[in-house]
Amino acid sequence: RYGFPELAARVGTLLAAAQGPRIAAFQLEGWDTHVNQMQLLPGPLGGLDRGVAALKAALGVAWAKTAVLVITEFGRTARINGTRGTDHGTATVAFLAGGAVQGGRVKATWPGLKDRQLFQNRDLAPTADLRALAKGVLAAQFGLGPAALGRIFPESAAVAPMGGLLRA
Repeated sequence: RYGFPELAARVGTLLAAAQGPRIAAFQLEGWDTHVNQMQLLPGPLGGLDRGVAALKAALGVAWAKTAVLVITEFGRTARINGTRGTDHGTATVAFLAGGAVQGGRVKATWPGLKDRQLFQNRDLAPTADLRALAKGVLAAQFGLGPAALGRIFPESAAVAPMGGLLRA
């Protein structure tokens, strides 16, 4: 079994090949930090960091045309629980990296962490749909239109792709 950095390096070599694939997806474990979050979270964060660095190194010049989207399927609560962790929450964060990314900014509406600003009195309030981010990346990177995005993200016609994510 390979760790993420090793796997990312191998996949980067495949993606960099002229006739290689143009898209890859990874699933990383270890993010469910209900207990002792401050001790547990550095491991997965470090692995993610090393993996993206390994991917970049393996891609070489192809990194300039690459977009890496890091998302999660669930957020974490805004408050620490009784076992020094956080429970499943609503809102989350996503990261977009790569040479193709129009970076250096944060695209968000900050809802705040005061009690009256929390969603259901426990979670960071969601302000965007992650499908908009993913649709925006796929549309810009691969030239996909509404019909193709609708097949990839069923029942999401009301969610417009985010614009301005990648370099022209």
